Amino acid sequence: QVQLAESGGGLVQPGGSLRLSCAASGSFLSINVMGWYRQAPGKQRELVARITSGGSTNYADSVKGRFTISRDNAKNTVYLQMNSLKPEDTAVYYCAALGVVTVITGIPYTSDYWGRGTQVTVSS
Repeated sequence: QVQLAESGGGLVQPGGSLRLSCAASGSFLSINVMGWYRQAPGKQRELVARITSGGSTNYADSVKGRFTISRDNAKNTVYLQMNSLKPEDTAVYYCAALGVVTVITGIPYTSDYWGRGTQVTVSS
């Protein structure tokens, strides 16, 4: 079983910054990919950024140059540094752990896990 604990969301003015954190806990062997997705009211969930265990990253075009994703494998934690925030960044941000490998009675399993979400509101 794997749990994802998100933190760092809140209310910020346009142009401000926030840092989101997500720590994975439980019994697992490895996590292939960790990332952040967001969903605004009336819109579909979209990828914000993702990072592999080897450090390869991918960003949505809308956040390139403003957001930075990083990962601490020793702490099983992923971060999202968000700078120059805009009102259109307002959404619920979800942490994802993809390709999580666990071993149960000697059998490996690969599963995906999602956090409960943290609200980010950019408004003056």
